[in-house]
Amino acid sequence: MPPVSRRQYPTALFTALSMSVGFLALTTPLASAHLEDRIVAVVNSDLIMLSDVKREFAPQQERIKKQHQGDDLAQHLKLAESMALTKMIERKLQLQEAKARKVEVSDQEVTVAFEQMKQQGGAIDPSNPQSARAVRDQLMLLKVIDREVRGNIMVGESEMKRYYQGHRDRFALPEEYTLSQILVQSRSRDAADALTKIRKAMDELKRGEKFEDVALQYSDGPNALQGGRIGLVRRGELLPTIERAIASLVPGGISDIVESADGFHIFRVEDKKPKQYRPFQEVQYEIQGLVFEQKTEDGFQSWLADLKNKAYIEIKF
Repeated sequence: MPPVSRRQYPTALFTALSMSVGFLALTTPLASAHLEDRIVAVVNSDLIMLSDVKREFAPQQERIKKQHQGDDLAQHLKLAESMALTKMIERKLQLQEAKARKVEVSDQEVTVAFEQMKQQGGAIDPSNPQSARAVRDQLMLLKVIDREVRGNIMVGESEMKRYYQGHRDRFALPEEYTLSQILVQSRSRDAADALTKIRKAMDELKRGEKFEDVALQYSDGPNALQGGRIGLVRRGELLPTIERAIASLVPGGISDIVESADGFHIFRVEDKKPKQYRPFQEVQYEIQGLVFEQKTEDGFQSWLADLKNKAYIEIKF
């Protein structure tokens, strides 16, 4: 079984890089100069300053101000600022670990990352030292996570089978219906007249007339000449009111009158295939990726918790 391919870090970093680099443009050095700067956290040998937190927090601050007011605004701002500091502490710890592990990022890798971000519409300036440092740091983070977390993860077949059994609905194919319909449109006539006409069609069906003959006589649908035959549809493709009307019908069953924006319908279920499940062999590589990503997240959280436990962290916020 081929291994799960790792994300190549320049390609996978654009969301994170955009966030890391984007906030630099929102707070200028002039704006920061008006802050009374101070230390808000000590992370081993590194310091985090209030101005750093304000800069990190700036994008969320603007969004929160648009969504909240008064005391609610103050509470959300305080929570978001605290979360920004937590993320900065975690990033410091990861960068410190990367340097301790002698993880390096070349100038060429930074250049490639800038080019790929530019191709995806990122408005960043490679000549800006802050932007270049943010890109380099993010590449370093991705490398150390690849080495310390992702590189240690394996996914066995037994794990994939357990996942398949526990999440079978994720790999289910919806029910399929082969349908015919009689449609009396209400847009081109009075709704009362349309209702009267569909009721006449229903009366004839109850008297035992063939569905195809009644459709030919009464239906305004484009498939009237084919006996009203619609063909194959899957559960989820129809309006909820129609799905409810046919859900309990067996092949050959006829629905009650159903109203929609198009008019009034009567449906007949010609054939019905129950929900089926894609076989394990067909979805095993999809499952492999899903389990790999879940184990990566679990492994990352465990690794990060270990870094925190071993670190000296003092918060002065």
